Amino acid sequence: MRRSKAFVLFFSAVAAGAAAPQAPGQAYPTKPVRLISPYPPGGGTDASARIIAQALNDQMGQQVIVDTRPGASGRIGTEIASKSPADGYTLVLGNVAPLAILPAAVAKLPYDPIRGFQPISLIATSDYVLTVHPSLPARTVKELLVLARAKPGALTYASSGNLGAPHLAGELINLLAKVKLLHVPYKGNGPAAIAVMTGESTMMFGSGPSVVPHMKTGKLRALATTGKKRSMADLPAMNELLPGYDVTQWYGILVPAGVPREIVDRLHREIARAIANPKVAQLFVNLGTQPVSNTPEEFAAFIKAETDKWGKVIRAANITAD
Repeated sequence: MRRSKAFVLFFSAVAAGAAAPQAPGQAYPTKPVRLISPYPPGGGTDASARIIAQALNDQMGQQVIVDTRPGASGRIGTEIASKSPADGYTLVLGNVAPLAILPAAVAKLPYDPIRGFQPISLIATSDYVLTVHPSLPARTVKELLVLARAKPGALTYASSGNLGAPHLAGELINLLAKVKLLHVPYKGNGPAAIAVMTGESTMMFGSGPSVVPHMKTGKLRALATTGKKRSMADLPAMNELLPGYDVTQWYGILVPAGVPREIVDRLHREIARAIANPKVAQLFVNLGTQPVSNTPEEFAAFIKAETDKWGKVIRAANITAD
């Protein structure tokens, strides 16, 4: 009898364990995951989305599908993500424009970049390069600022479009150095670079891949990079010359607010693992970016700091999205 009773107790315990529900993070994901890229194919945002999507796909054994939803400086795709179910099956590739710039420039943004999302992790960052037409009589940022002060509004800078980081990079110089550089928007990095090389515009803040080839041929002259620290050995960082100057493009993964913490933690672990993979990291380096990961709390604080910084610049320059 005692032996029979022992078997009953054993099998009852096994059955109870089998019936116990798994925590959300343990079972996740049980179906394909959507990663919204709010910019068109061919750019850094979309390329970064595809790198991290493939890495997560390989690691989690479940499809991570990039869903390209471009338009309105990232607003359209970001809004779609914010209104998706908070179940962990919709991610969004966020960057500085829809999450930190537009909140100060758009009167009624259709999403809340702070309360509407749960940040997971940064995945990559990159500095811009300040380049000028070779004929400009300025070989340093200091000389450039002397020219700008002597001729307010005479020096122009091309950008890939209104309200992108390259646009506000010039406005930040205006604010910190008390000069007046005139912004001229173009439709993309390519046309902006051509405008500077032909002398139509004086300078630009370009991504490495968009300007380095022209620096090597002498069609553009580089003066500095835009981050806090040097990212090119032979160029100073703008922060060395203008304390407080820091303009960095960044990419990170977020989910709608309300996703269970177990899933947030699982995604964070998988992203950190992907970024630590040398093969994945090299793919980001090939894009001209630096792979990076941080905690959800650190990423949230980073977004808040970026929002505050660009809000001050936008209000000082009286910029709107119209």
